[in-house]
Amino acid sequence: MASAKLLRQLVKTGAEGNHEAFKRVSEQLIKEERTKNHHLLANDLEKVLYGRRNSVPSMHSVLNDRLPKDKERNLQLLEIKEPVRRIEDVVLSDDNASLIEEVLQEHHRVENLRSYGLRPADRLLFCGPPGCGKTLTAEVLASELGLPLAIIRIDSVVSSLLGETAANLRQVFDFISTIPMVVLFDEFDALAKERSDDSEHGELKRVVNAFLQMLDAYEGKSILVAATNHERMLDSAIWRRFDEVMIFESPNLEQLRRLLSVKLRGLRREFEIEDARIVGLFKGLSHADVERVLRRAAKDMVLSGKDFLSERHLESAIRREDARKSRTQRN
Repeated sequence: MASAKLLRQLVKTGAEGNHEAFKRVSEQLIKEERTKNHHLLANDLEKVLYGRRNSVPSMHSVLNDRLPKDKERNLQLLEIKEPVRRIEDVVLSDDNASLIEEVLQEHHRVENLRSYGLRPADRLLFCGPPGCGKTLTAEVLASELGLPLAIIRIDSVVSSLLGETAANLRQVFDFISTIPMVVLFDEFDALAKERSDDSEHGELKRVVNAFLQMLDAYEGKSILVAATNHERMLDSAIWRRFDEVMIFESPNLEQLRRLLSVKLRGLRREFEIEDARIVGLFKGLSHADVERVLRRAAKDMVLSGKDFLSERHLESAIRREDARKSRTQRN
């Protein structure tokens, strides 16, 4: 809870109609809550203070009507999604959570930064294995900032025609420069492979060169997020183009406990999430694996006519997940 002194100052400046003083005291209050690790409250207070853009629903259909297309196959080069998941829906490592909070704060207070000739971090590189929250984190960024989420369709951007991939990238960069968005380049390694690899043909190297040039020249207001499962394949020149790099990994036991708490909200159950034995059932699973297991377990509960989720439902769903992984590995 905020200190009595700050609360008195807040009420006083608000009652006097002193907007600048009210804002300063509010910022002190938010900072104090962060030092107490009350991050969700601090995030909510920031959104109340600085405002949250409500442009996503109204812009969604407008943007879809203007999407650039690949000339070869007439396929849309990106997809616009309306983000729905919020910061409380993602479980991150402490380092990644701090980075995301910093990025959000920078964009909530962009005018303060610009008054000092600074800009917010707007080029982020997400690295890590599949299913560990890279796409979800990009969606959370968009949702928290009230921006549309644009997902670049790599299968459409990469063309078999000479020079057409670079032309498609140019269309993408021109489009995302017009309206603020969070832009996700998923499977980023398909566009930014190491150029010194002798096994790669000249066209791909030209694509990497073109991409680097466009990234350097980009001055739009969108946040660019590149995500890859194969960071070791990235060209060495790519890394310095990004303001922040986030490494995603499978959740540890504490993160698994938090993840179970988030995913099982509102679902009646016969076990306690704090039980180390329950959390241990999910050891070694990714975020996506856990979500898939819990979805299966909940379906089993409903279809079997039960009102409470049991440990048996979890164990059955985990066995199915293990069998699924074994089949995938064999193939």
